[in-house]
Amino acid sequence: MKNFFRKGEQGTGTTNSSKSSGLNRRKNMKRLGGGGLSLQTFANMKSQNSHYNPAQIKKQKEFYKNAKYVSKFRKSMKQQNFHNKDETGESSSKVDDDGDDDKQKVKSNKRIGVEEVYKQTREEMEKARMEREAEIKAKKEAKAEAEAKRKLAKGKMMRKTQHGQPVMKYRIEHLLEQIKKSNNGGSSTA
Repeated sequence: MKNFFRKGEQGTGTTNSSKSSGLNRRKNMKRLGGGGLSLQTFANMKSQNSHYNPAQIKKQKEFYKNAKYVSKFRKSMKQQNFHNKDETGESSSKVDDDGDDDKQKVKSNKRIGVEEVYKQTREEMEKARMEREAEIKAKKEAKAEAEAKRKLAKGKMMRKTQHGQPVMKYRIEHLLEQIKKSNNGGSSTA
């Protein structure tokens, strides 16, 4: 009975229900992101006819956070594209009237080269996948075949006569096969 009551309430007859409500309050505060509003702030919010919704505020914060990440990502992609253009010698600021055809040829050649590389890598990946699938299929077939043999052998070994005696014919055949295998595999010089 000593552990049933809290330390200061041993004779009062109350249980730990107030303790669990304290846990719920803490969980709610953690979920909503803070300790709540002061009485003054709450009164001001009510007087302004605005609707205070902690869940909505939390969603807004998350939205702005995600927007910041997206903008950072876009900036980095833009910089990468800019650097890639500078490395290849193409720049939007450099425009020559007589060199337009050459640039288009270079662009098309690069595009073709990239497409060829993509196709080649794709074909290699496809071949590797097909080989893996063939190996897996062969292993599965071998496993199924071995399992069928074992099942058949077990069925023969477990056979019994009408009187419940084991059928010795199959057991002796099995022993003879094992002896033949050991003689053929162990010493083939006779």
